[in-house]
Amino acid sequence: MAKIGYARVSSTGQSLDIQLEKLKQAECERLYQEKRSGRTAHRPQYQACMDYLREGDTLIVTKLDRLARSVDHLSQISSRFQQENIDLVVLDQNIDTRTSTGRLMFNMLATIAEFENDLRSERQAEGIAKAKENGVRFGRPAKLTEDIRNDIYLKRQSGITIGQLAKEFKLGEATIYRVLNTFKHVDNS
Repeated sequence: MAKIGYARVSSTGQSLDIQLEKLKQAECERLYQEKRSGRTAHRPQYQACMDYLREGDTLIVTKLDRLARSVDHLSQISSRFQQENIDLVVLDQNIDTRTSTGRLMFNMLATIAEFENDLRSERQAEGIAKAKENGVRFGRPAKLTEDIRNDIYLKRQSGITIGQLAKEFKLGEATIYRVLNTFKHVDNS
């Protein structure tokens, strides 16, 4: 049931003093602080803070943007805190998940994040479908061109062994067999 404070500024030129003073006034028993951009995933003090939090603890920050990198990130934090019964207090934005109103506010933010994520996924799926309609191919380009495949087939027809073909084309024997099998399907049609 500890009160844990987390403070962050984006650059080394900025001061943590105001945030730290507010966190001390909120009677935080443990403080984590760092001078790093919120956009970077590598935030050692943030990670240490998240690792330290236990069921029943309260994390206190001055503003939400000091904690989460994005709306999606906020949604992830919300899910974890709900599962592990960890409360969040955001001093400057009057969010306190120890109260029903605070939980409502925080859950609304998390729901908006989830909604945004769903919209983004839908737009992405629509974009992929449209690109496929326009003939865009996804994935890695084929290693073997049609000319190489034909060359393998013709050389095999002339009696060159699978092993020799594999060495010549710098391919595995299984790949040679797969190429030849595609021609068998064509021959049988």
